Amino acid sequence: MFDTEIKSLKSLNDYLVKLVENRLWLKVIIALFLGVGFGLLLSPQNGLISKETADVAGNWLALPGVLFLKLVQMIMIPLIVASIITGIASNDKENLKKLGGGVLLYFLGTTIVSVSIGTIISQLFNPGRFLHQQALSEHNDITSANSEDTELSFGLENIPDAISNLLPENPLASMVSGEMLSIVIFTIIIGVAVLSLENTLLRPVKLLLSAIQEVCMTVVKWSMLLVPIAVFGLMAQLTSSVGLSSLSGLTYYVGVVLFGLLLLVIFYLCLVALLGKSNPFQFLKKIKDVQLLAFSTTSSAAVMPLSLQTAEEELEVDKTISNFIIPIGATVNMDGTALYQTITTLFIAQAYGLEMSLLNIIVVIVTIVAASIGTPAIPGGGVVILASVLSSVGIPSEGIIIIIGVERLLGMFRTAVNVTGDLTACVVFNRFYGITEKTNIKLSSKQ
Repeated sequence: MFDTEIKSLKSLNDYLVKLVENRLWLKVIIALFLGVGFGLLLSPQNGLISKETADVAGNWLALPGVLFLKLVQMIMIPLIVASIITGIASNDKENLKKLGGGVLLYFLGTTIVSVSIGTIISQLFNPGRFLHQQALSEHNDITSANSEDTELSFGLENIPDAISNLLPENPLASMVSGEMLSIVIFTIIIGVAVLSLENTLLRPVKLLLSAIQEVCMTVVKWSMLLVPIAVFGLMAQLTSSVGLSSLSGLTYYVGVVLFGLLLLVIFYLCLVALLGKSNPFQFLKKIKDVQLLAFSTTSSAAVMPLSLQTAEEELEVDKTISNFIIPIGATVNMDGTALYQTITTLFIAQAYGLEMSLLNIIVVIVTIVAASIGTPAIPGGGVVILASVLSSVGIPSEGIIIIIGVERLLGMFRTAVNVTGDLTACVVFNRFYGITEKTNIKLSSKQ
């Protein structure tokens, strides 16, 4: 009987191994639930262990996740540089003019749509009314303690400096400090300049950049082995430190943000169907690994290598298009973050009882569209920009304290939406500028 039990356990184990084999999304989902469950056990609210012990255990559990993020961030800059220049250099100049201008207009358009969705549902559902009194009392308690931290601002007078700072004086310094937007702009300029090279010089440049890309993707394949363990640890740390009770008071606000993100995803699926001429449900099925990894790591930069691989292998997007769109999109196309910042700004204003006129709301929209372009593609990057948005429109930036308990949770969802937006752009532009169209043009010209 004992042998029978061992055999049945072994067969169950073999079945489970086969079930998750080559299914990253399933491994991530299992790790998510196990991490949440283990984190709840470790939570000091249960009284099983002290807060100090829970913090130490949480730090150790998060170590694989931290290592994964560091490993990917380590090769992020060479991968971005190689991908963008390769994407530009593989296009002819006329095609690049159309693609580059179209991509920027597309990103701007989808950002405006996401901010508009956030504004409309904030005005319809008015999520801040439930926390009005709580926010005022918390504001009185923390204003003096945090007054020195509220000096961030982003107004019209800052725009000229912001534009000039986009061009790095020292590209190497920008790479060291991780100023991703400056790096992307520098790389685009270099990529366009590379197009002017003669074929004899252009060929070795392309070979070198392709080699760098392959090396980076090899490192990414190694790092992907850590993903399930990383997700388990990060979720366990998050749940043990935040708990579930602290989320209950902000449930309505969280629901409004998630509803807005859902509407934005539906908008993306319409773009995939109407402009990309693809099945939106098949599209979702093919990108689920990227979405789950983005959800787990809350960093669109960290999943950029997997986004590139998914676009090329699963969505069959022309490599020149994915190499051009995804690195830029991971830096400037933050639609989920823009929607979150819009709702949160209006939510905090409502919580403090501040009346927002139509002109105030327009200022908020313009500021968020401008600020979302520079949002760091890292965990917590949205909060950094949100503080400047609040200050610029006269809302106490200490109000961020109100939502800090659920920020990480919402960060997971909005990051998944951000990468969905980048992959949607790939499908849309592949429809108009993909390899199939270019091949047909070449064939017809030969005939």
